[in-house]
Amino acid sequence: MEKGTKNNFVSGLIIGAIIAAVVVFFGQGIIGGNVSPDKAKTMVTNFVNTKLLGGQATAKLDQLASAGAGLYKVKFTINGKPIDSYMTKDGKLFFPEAFPMSSSTSSGADQASTVVTKSDKPKVELFVMSYCPYGTQIEKGIIPAVQALGDKVDFKLKFVNYAMHGEKELKENLRQYCIEKDQTAKLLPYLTCFLKSDDSTSCVGSTGIDQEAMDSCVASADKEFKVTEQFTGKKNWNGNFPPFDVHKAENEKYGVQGSPTLVINGAQAEAGRDSASLLKTICSAFNKQPEICTTAKLSSDSPAPGFGEGTEAPAAAGQPAAGCATN
Repeated sequence: MEKGTKNNFVSGLIIGAIIAAVVVFFGQGIIGGNVSPDKAKTMVTNFVNTKLLGGQATAKLDQLASAGAGLYKVKFTINGKPIDSYMTKDGKLFFPEAFPMSSSTSSGADQASTVVTKSDKPKVELFVMSYCPYGTQIEKGIIPAVQALGDKVDFKLKFVNYAMHGEKELKENLRQYCIEKDQTAKLLPYLTCFLKSDDSTSCVGSTGIDQEAMDSCVASADKEFKVTEQFTGKKNWNGNFPPFDVHKAENEKYGVQGSPTLVINGAQAEAGRDSASLLKTICSAFNKQPEICTTAKLSSDSPAPGFGEGTEAPAAAGQPAAGCATN
């Protein structure tokens, strides 16, 4: 069989096998709870190679990352062909790539989801990498929502426990951590400036941040969490990426895999990255929604990734949002 014909045959076999596996049970006696990412990688790789491909090809796992509450997104390369799939976090179901149920695109609050666990004052935790373009994208979207809700929510900016964008990201993470810790009221004004300009020095000055206090906190946190020590000594790296352990415990608690990850009332939540859908998702977490949830008129345009202003076209319905993550 010629190479091109063989490739097409194997690709067809792969796709057919994956589609046939939509309702296949492959859990290993797990009752309740979620499979850890490490165990999930082993389970899904073994399942695809032994149950689906049966030696006709070999699947190489490229990435497994959270796709929101209840799902892992799994990226394989099989016979040189990239394949995106999903598995449930309880380790019981494997799915092919999500197929849009409409050819139209979603916009604004259409991309909001409902938070199951309610509270009088929702706790909103956003995990990012300060230089991840998709982390900066959702930050631009969430700031107006958080500002509209004010003290009705407990908002915290937190950081993924590894950095993918070099030493500058480690330093900026520390700055933002310290601004939030000691000069909380300055955080959102600083972020608004920084997300437009990527100019920390200018934004510290223009927002009235106490530079000396921030620098003192940065030095202390750097030492406490061994940020520079682990970076320069290449200790405990995640492959090619240095650790950032300031929020390590929370990353492990919530199963954070990459930037951005939105956690509301202790569970990962899904929303578009525009202000309207983020507000709607956060508002769904209230026991009793405040009036601002229905009266606020926020933009349903998704901010452009990275620094600067502007917007981007909404994602196709059912298409998972991009993020920064490693295996």
